[in-house]
Amino acid sequence: MLTVKNLHASVGDKEILRGINLEVKAGEVHAIMGPNGSGKSTLASVLAGSEKFTVTSGEVTFLGEDLLPLSVEERARRGLFLGFQYPVEIPGVSMANFMKLAVNERRKYLGKEPVGAAEFLRMMREKSAVVELDSKLTSRSVNEGFSGGEKKKNEIFQMAMLEPELAILDETDSGLDIDALRIVATGVTKLHTDRNATIVITHYQRLLDYIVPDYVHVLYKGRIIYSGDKSLALRLEKEGYDWLINEYGE
Repeated sequence: MLTVKNLHASVGDKEILRGINLEVKAGEVHAIMGPNGSGKSTLASVLAGSEKFTVTSGEVTFLGEDLLPLSVEERARRGLFLGFQYPVEIPGVSMANFMKLAVNERRKYLGKEPVGAAEFLRMMREKSAVVELDSKLTSRSVNEGFSGGEKKKNEIFQMAMLEPELAILDETDSGLDIDALRIVATGVTKLHTDRNATIVITHYQRLLDYIVPDYVHVLYKGRIIYSGDKSLALRLEKEGYDWLINEYGE
């Protein structure tokens, strides 16, 4: 589904990603962990198409297509979703209108007819229930006045509506209390199938108690220095990163 080969990316003169190699297949869950400043959020942003970063070398293919020339919008239409660490508010844009436009853009790319009003409302009710999102919030402007937990629930609600092939979740657990974490993470798990894939970027094992990864990768100074199964996250929680950095880091 996603293949990343020797990916390098910079901001201005500062190189942040220094040779990322990663392969994600349909049905898989990958967790990316690592110390602050190691490039985890940069990797998510580069894959999503952020213009803040410049890809200086490397290859990225998604569903067999070269991803790098595509705009943010084109990547989203093809089924790549990014859940933000800090979801932004969009005053004056209602959740319903925002989601209907996004859903129909995706359907257009897939060669499907636009969703009708009645069907869209049914979808909204069904998908908001996945993350226990208060239906009143879907009638308000995007994230405006939402609590931190409500914003994160809203991210997963949008993911449920769009049904992406690949979801990249950038520290979805950041700032969540125990109950909100359980609801959001359980929602992600409910949406996972053998036809899609998920990349979870996190600092904490607690999220991976709910979203169980097939692979755990440790990112350090812009490179994946070590990969393992879910037991790696448990060891990192207990022992930290020093043992890995001392052996595999620069």
